Amino acid sequence: MYRVFEALDELVAIVEEARGIPPTRSCIVPRGDVLELLDDVRDALPGELDDAQDVLDHRDKIVGDARAGAETTVTTANEQARDTIDKARAEADRILADAKAHADRMVAEATAHADRLVSTAQAEADQVIADGNAEYDELTGRAQIDADRAIESGKASYERSVADGKAEQARLVAQTEVVRAAHAESARLIDDAQAESDRVRAECDDYVDERMADFGGKLAALEETLNTTRRTITRGRQQMRGAPADYPEYAAEHRR
Repeated sequence: MYRVFEALDELVAIVEEARGIPPTRSCIVPRGDVLELLDDVRDALPGELDDAQDVLDHRDKIVGDARAGAETTVTTANEQARDTIDKARAEADRILADAKAHADRMVAEATAHADRLVSTAQAEADQVIADGNAEYDELTGRAQIDADRAIESGKASYERSVADGKAEQARLVAQTEVVRAAHAESARLIDDAQAESDRVRAECDDYVDERMADFGGKLAALEETLNTTRRTITRGRQQMRGAPADYPEYAAEHRR
């Protein structure tokens, strides 16, 4: 940069000392010297100024690319959140279906077992009645007392069998509590799956908000950097392109 100011001072001196062309304000300057000094100025200018100009020229593209990246990130996060929610719902539906199928199987098995026990008890009761009647017919000729005793015994046995069958049936009916417990467990699993789905959605929303805030801060910092660079370049251009009256400070500094 020192060579820039030195060459500019020499150019100013050449112009000031050049012979004028009356009656105009033009003058004659040595072309070779001026071009040589201009080449020195061009070579002495730092490459960062060109890079900064390129950054300014591509500012809109850089900001657009950053915004596109942010939108892509948000879209990806939303898709992941939707995928997670869909998987949670599918898992909840599968668990509910399994619970319902298990409950239906238990109810069917309990009903079938109860029906078998009732049929068995009825068959045994019928057999006892038949045996009692046969014994009654057989003992009728012997004595009325023996016949009455046999009938009473058959009836008592029948009543006991029926009572046992009813008791067993009542016990099996009580097993339907297992079915209600299965329904309660399936409802609990559904609630847990819904809670997990809500938690995953909340985490995804927090992640998206955090990423958006981070990208907003980075874009603001980038814009501030670009604005600072643009102001610096503008001041440098104004200093290099200004009238000779703008340069006495640098000329005086160089002469000292």
